Amino acid sequence: MRQFFESARIALAALWANKLRSILTLVGVIIGVMTIIAIVSLITGMNQYVAAQISSLGGSTFIIEREGLITSEEQWLATFKRKKLTVADMEAIANSCTNCQAVGGRLITVRQVKYGNRFLDDVYIMGSTANFPAIVDFDIENGHYPTESDNEHRRPVAFIGYDLIDNLFPGISHLGGTIKVSGQEYTVIGNGNRRGSSFGQSRDNYVIIPLSVFEKQFGTRRSLDIFVKAYDYERLPAAQDEARVVMRARHKLAYDKEDDFGMYTAGDIMSIWENFSRGAFIVMIGISSIALVVGGIVIMNIMLVSVTERTREIGIRKAIGARKANIMWQFLSESLTLAIVGGAIGVAGGVAAGWGLAKLSGLPMGIELWSIIAGIGVSGGVGTLFGVYPAMKAARLDPIEALRYE
Repeated sequence: MRQFFESARIALAALWANKLRSILTLVGVIIGVMTIIAIVSLITGMNQYVAAQISSLGGSTFIIEREGLITSEEQWLATFKRKKLTVADMEAIANSCTNCQAVGGRLITVRQVKYGNRFLDDVYIMGSTANFPAIVDFDIENGHYPTESDNEHRRPVAFIGYDLIDNLFPGISHLGGTIKVSGQEYTVIGNGNRRGSSFGQSRDNYVIIPLSVFEKQFGTRRSLDIFVKAYDYERLPAAQDEARVVMRARHKLAYDKEDDFGMYTAGDIMSIWENFSRGAFIVMIGISSIALVVGGIVIMNIMLVSVTERTREIGIRKAIGARKANIMWQFLSESLTLAIVGGAIGVAGGVAAGWGLAKLSGLPMGIELWSIIAGIGVSGGVGTLFGVYPAMKAARLDPIEALRYE
């Protein structure tokens, strides 16, 4: 161990004495490790974020849509031939499903919203049933959500997000205010908690109105998204079966025909996301490995140059009793030290790059201790692997010939 620290000290001194050459030597390892750390941080952060968002659906909730989860172009084209889902479909499920605790629906469009001479473009306008907050995890901060009475009597009331409060009601109370959505006036009756942004998109840019009011203003040509909450997780499969039977009967599907609607749970979404992120991780790690191999070859080349420059030193050490193992360990330690220094710089650069990307793109970031340890470990492995040949070459030098070397 004493010899290792002595070799490491020599390697660090050589790095410091030849700064430009050292940087050029380590650039491959730095880029490789930096890329790995940045990718792992971003994918880990996105995994944590997606899991948190999907968990808001709850383990006993599932969604029925016209499209469902689409994973191919063929599936996407097939959705155009499907029937749209309607409020009548939602009510049929609610009336027939004995394992369903709550059944709700929503419709979405994008419009400009005005208040006085202020306006906000590209606001998500969602028409929903009154029980929607009870089905998904949706927090109410002030006022109240549109009620069943509002839906039944088609009252023009609106529940808004913080983007509208910040932009349309700066410094004044929004409750009781009147906003305009495509020319239709709505009275603001409440707002949700501030939810921040995801993937660069604000999650506070919404206006929620009663479902019946939405259909009255924007028509009934859109397909309804139906949200169903089973009584508990154990009764979820039975609830899905009941809902599927109701939908197939309403769409008059023969027993040998596939569903003409999509049905999925939070677990299904998470499974697809994990498959995607796993594939992206493998591809990006493969690309980063190329940089690490290039970095290892550069380190091996520099160590071979070092062996040549220090041939006489090797001869002297052997003349005073150093064995082959001592010489080999010396150069292997120096190669390992070089790579670990590059790995440490790469880890710092990767954390900084991940943080910068997260700030610029709005993507979440999650730094895992194992990724830092793996980054240092991989760089050390590269240094060891590509340092073996120069170390063996140094160890095999004949001491007499080495002493004669000029």
